[in-house]
Amino acid sequence: MEKSLNEIFEHLHHHPEVSWQEVETTQFIVEQLTQAGLTPVLFEGMTGLYVDIGPGIPKVGFRTDIDALWQEVDGVFKANHSCGHDGHMTMALGVAFALQKMHLPSAVRIIFQPAEEKAAGAKAIAERGVVDPLQFLFGTHVRPLVELAEGYHAPALYHGAAKLINGTITGIEAHGARPEQGINVIEVAAALVDALKRIWIKPEESASIKMTQIQAGGVSTNIIPGTATFSLDVRAQTNDTMDALTRGLQKAIDAVSALYGAAITTTIGAHIAAAQVDEEAKAIMRQAIIETVGTAYCAPDIVTPGGEDFHFYAYTKPHLKTTMLGLGCGVTPGLHHPQMTFNQNQLETGVEIIKRALLGALQHLERSDQI
Repeated sequence: MEKSLNEIFEHLHHHPEVSWQEVETTQFIVEQLTQAGLTPVLFEGMTGLYVDIGPGIPKVGFRTDIDALWQEVDGVFKANHSCGHDGHMTMALGVAFALQKMHLPSAVRIIFQPAEEKAAGAKAIAERGVVDPLQFLFGTHVRPLVELAEGYHAPALYHGAAKLINGTITGIEAHGARPEQGINVIEVAAALVDALKRIWIKPEESASIKMTQIQAGGVSTNIIPGTATFSLDVRAQTNDTMDALTRGLQKAIDAVSALYGAAITTTIGAHIAAAQVDEEAKAIMRQAIIETVGTAYCAPDIVTPGGEDFHFYAYTKPHLKTTMLGLGCGVTPGLHHPQMTFNQNQLETGVEIIKRALLGALQHLERSDQI
């Protein structure tokens, strides 16, 4: 028997699982889709799945994220749905149930993606070719009150790009009384922090690069440390600006390394692409919002400093026309807050908007004879 949206949300909300460990979540989704008469396809070697609804090869799709965060809640560290992915999954299932009851002209693919919070799930799915047949791909994200009033919905979310970089500085240990015999990695790190401030970006382009972690030295305070590890948080509103920051970072590293004679190596822990919103996809989403709640409740596009793994699809698959629905559901106190909450009644509205957007994309392709 098909569960109500509220029952689905409550189950998902109370059974959160972190990235790459969404085993029970995947199984629950499979059970719901199977009971609805659909045939979900599991991803080989990882959590998550997709399901096709309707005849033929899918050209239109919707993606939802399925993982939770790991954070301290009331003094205890645990998995916690404080980013709205429980709501996103609920809407995706609601859309699947609704489409299953319709006679579609062509198939729609709904993707349940793991590891969004690790900025790794979209890459894994893209590498498997799951989005290759699609021409349109939609997503959604609940929005905090500071960005969007409850009951208002935006046809596009312009997330920024982000890179989380881990690094190691290798110098030479020495006695604290003989600093000339060593290379103090703390001084090297301080010089790198200073050099980061001199990476110039056009003032009209939003960007930042800063060191967020540094570890060096042991329990003995009279030893000049020879090894340090650090982390950098890099943000930019566009992919081009991110590329400029990355080039500037490498120049800073090369200069500081040459000045001190220290080795500085870095690896990218996560890379989130900035939004590349397609105008046709956005127009289809805007029309879906208007048809569902009316023109007065269709909000302008949202430019937000946060990052979203969804945009990696268009970044790596340029043929994809993408946009994300911004769902105004009264998120408070804010995304990633351990006590985050929102109005679950807006999930039904989200289902209707997403369903209309998918149908609108199918109609668009029919008119252009691409189905």
